[in-house]
Amino acid sequence: MLIENFFQVTVLTVYVFLYGRLYMVLSGLERRVLDDPSVRQSKALEEALATQSFFQLGFLLVLPMVMEIGLERGFRSAIGDFIVMQLQLASVFLHFSLERKPITMVEQYYTEVRNTELQVVVLLFFHAKFADNYRMYSRSHFVKGLELFMLLIVYEVYGHSYRSSSLYFFITFSMWFLVASWLFAPFVFNPSGFEWQKTVDDWSDWKRWMGNRGGIGIAHDKSWESWWNEEQEHLKNTNVRGRVLEIILACRFFIYQYGIVYQLKISHGHKEILVYGLSWFVMATVLLVLKMVSMGRRKFGTDFQLMFRILKALLFLGFVSVMTVLFVVGGLAVSDLFAAILAFMPTGWALILIAQACRPCLKGIGIWDSVMELSRAYEAIMGLIVFMPIVVLSWFPFVSEFQTRLLFNQAFSRGLQISMILAGKKDKTSSS
Repeated sequence: MLIENFFQVTVLTVYVFLYGRLYMVLSGLERRVLDDPSVRQSKALEEALATQSFFQLGFLLVLPMVMEIGLERGFRSAIGDFIVMQLQLASVFLHFSLERKPITMVEQYYTEVRNTELQVVVLLFFHAKFADNYRMYSRSHFVKGLELFMLLIVYEVYGHSYRSSSLYFFITFSMWFLVASWLFAPFVFNPSGFEWQKTVDDWSDWKRWMGNRGGIGIAHDKSWESWWNEEQEHLKNTNVRGRVLEIILACRFFIYQYGIVYQLKISHGHKEILVYGLSWFVMATVLLVLKMVSMGRRKFGTDFQLMFRILKALLFLGFVSVMTVLFVVGGLAVSDLFAAILAFMPTGWALILIAQACRPCLKGIGIWDSVMELSRAYEAIMGLIVFMPIVVLSWFPFVSEFQTRLLFNQAFSRGLQISMILAGKKDKTSSS
């Protein structure tokens, strides 16, 4: 319990550090500090802060593991075991399992396991589908990992400190490692997770699960809608104070849009509130277009396919016309398109979280279906971001072979042989 609490405090420190950096970068405070001649000529403070950040946010993430082994077997043995465990990707599993998951991943895949090592060894031979992993770890790990990923990307794009040295790598290395652990640990320790045929089957199962409609009596593993509704069950028993807290926490995602829109080249350096207001107009227009496409798919997608195709063609022509005018007249740059994604994607997620907290009110005015469709689109994007590296690694056969050797090493094989012998003795005893 002490180690888990220590890890949670460290992760909270990472969040505070990155959001503080995000504020400094997007507000222009970092640039003004770096333009100060006294700061520009002095590198001592920069190196001191980099060293401090490296030890606080990097070394402290692995300190719980070393402390636990050191208290049990001595610190000399802890250092040797620590090196061997890094080669076996133990830190990846540790950082993943300590994030609000008191039991192992295998025990979470199969609820019938009850703290029996033999059952865990046998269950390791079963391949968990991508949809199963997504349902299990989406809210606890993937969403947080993608949030840290967005923070690091924004800091990398708009940050100016440590660019002239390698200190940036030492400061953010531990954070990138944490993001990779949260996003990909379930698949690294998933048997046959990088076999091409398994990957194709997982993708087909994922698309079928995302597309199936929910309803009464449909299990969460059969439809995304059923799973999504079950994920919000805790809000039904939440009081007004808890809902207000959920809304306040969701407002942190508005920082991206508020800061990035003033960094766009099309804004031409203007800092008026009108620029931020126009960004909300663009956001509302995009949501309206998505709503029109969704309504057109429901009304014309089956019986009037020609009408639906004409609607999509008109929307596409309108989009091309608007973008052409913005590029020619408004001075829109290609980099502004990628910056707009960084700005508006967190805003949409914040609107979803706020809508979930205000679900009783939104159901009364009939826009809950639009919220659900927007959530489905975001879930599909998040799943695609997590799934694409798996597809790329599945193209290379040696990755699957390396994973097999990693999971089923010699020590594990000995444990499996013992478990099979014990299972055979147990069957003989029961039969006799």
